[in-house]
Amino acid sequence: MRLPCDLWHKAEAVARVDATFIAATRPGRSLGQIFRHAMAAYAETGFPDQWHLHHQGGPAGYEPREYVATPSSTDIVSVGQVYAWNPSTTGTKSEDTMLVGEADNEVLTAVEDWPTLSVTVDGQELTRPAILEIL
Repeated sequence: MRLPCDLWHKAEAVARVDATFIAATRPGRSLGQIFRHAMAAYAETGFPDQWHLHHQGGPAGYEPREYVATPSSTDIVSVGQVYAWNPSTTGTKSEDTMLVGEADNEVLTAVEDWPTLSVTVDGQELTRPAILEIL
């Protein structure tokens, strides 16, 4: 049985938001700037208020999240930092841990052979986890 269309729509939307978080998490940007990019992605995908329903993640290290980012967060991203973003829409979620590099970001928690969605954000193609369907 294939997933219902509304669930696929939510999964695609949350993958776009997650890709937006990853693409925007670059050195010199504040977490608030990054968060606002993701809020815009939520709105563009038809889920403008979903970010209120679950924390969106933030810097990771010794704790799963050192603290939870918000639209007003002022901390600045630096090379070598690790972030775990986890946007969600009701019924779906996308989450990985990423390392900020000088030229680009590296997703550290990708699972080999897991189905993925390709998402393009600001000209950058990112692969995000899809929902596993067993047919």
